[in-house]
Amino acid sequence: MRYLVLLVLCLFPVCASAQDWEDQQIFEGAAAVNTLRIISSTDTSFFAPIIEQFLQKRPDLAIEYLTTSTAHINEAVRQEPDQYDLVISSAMDLQLKLANDGFALRLDGIVHPDWAQWRQSLFAFTTEPATIVINRAAFAGQTIPQTRQELIQALRADPDRFRGKVGTYDVRASGLGYLFATQDARASESFWRLTEVMGSLDARLYCCSSAMIDDLADGTIAVAYNVLGSYAAAREDTQDTLEIILPSDFPTTMMRTAFVAKTTSSPQAATDFIQHLVTAQSSTASTDRFPLPPLDTAPDADRQATIVLEPALITYLDALKRRTFLREWENAIIHP
Repeated sequence: MRYLVLLVLCLFPVCASAQDWEDQQIFEGAAAVNTLRIISSTDTSFFAPIIEQFLQKRPDLAIEYLTTSTAHINEAVRQEPDQYDLVISSAMDLQLKLANDGFALRLDGIVHPDWAQWRQSLFAFTTEPATIVINRAAFAGQTIPQTRQELIQALRADPDRFRGKVGTYDVRASGLGYLFATQDARASESFWRLTEVMGSLDARLYCCSSAMIDDLADGTIAVAYNVLGSYAAAREDTQDTLEIILPSDFPTTMMRTAFVAKTTSSPQAATDFIQHLVTAQSSTASTDRFPLPPLDTAPDADRQATIVLEPALITYLDALKRRTFLREWENAIIHP
């Protein structure tokens, strides 16, 4: 089996609208005659093995894989839905809203647990917790915080050490960051206390997990809050530098989701890719074949901060609620 991986400069009309892709690649099967276009928030390095495995079964296809932010995915799909065949994002609320608003194709042939799909149109295929990631050198001689409250105490105890050294999502620009923040706020008042402390230390705000990991690795920041642990764990060059902490007070865990665009010109091929995703994520799959955390067991009462696919998920997408939340968040974290 051979694959051709190319950096694509401008092959589709959407390029004329000057889309700013973080990455744009084509994976081509040996006998490719048709192309599926995927817009995704997941770094290409994670998805390349999944795509290549799919093309072993469908050598008649090529995959154009476009990566961008979760917020940009939502905007791009709403503005030009006919430009994409599949939509993959970690921002569950934005995905659910897109599906609810009629942008997703119903796939009756996909067998998937009820808790991991929405009306046979939106399908979860990973379970990934938000974590605290630290640069170990910055905590030399200190106890490593294991909860949000312990992180608050550590930051307050030594503000000079951590001033300008704390990173988190800019929830105004990051769909996933906004999802994590609103879910944290629903689960515990400690979110607002921690946000105020980070703001008092001139927190750095980021678009995405990978950018935070980069700055953690080179010491620009010492702490990243609500970062995807899978991105840190995948970096072999940071194994001795960074420590990933799953807060023991409560987990905030998202499920990465995918759907077939209702306007796709290749519904069967796109459906086959969804079937491949939900099959490949099986916990029996090797990390070489599926390099993302697979689906966990169904959420239960003991995992109170696990984000589930339900109508309540889109509550904070209401325009008034979003404006109110962002105003409170800005007041807490942004200091003149």
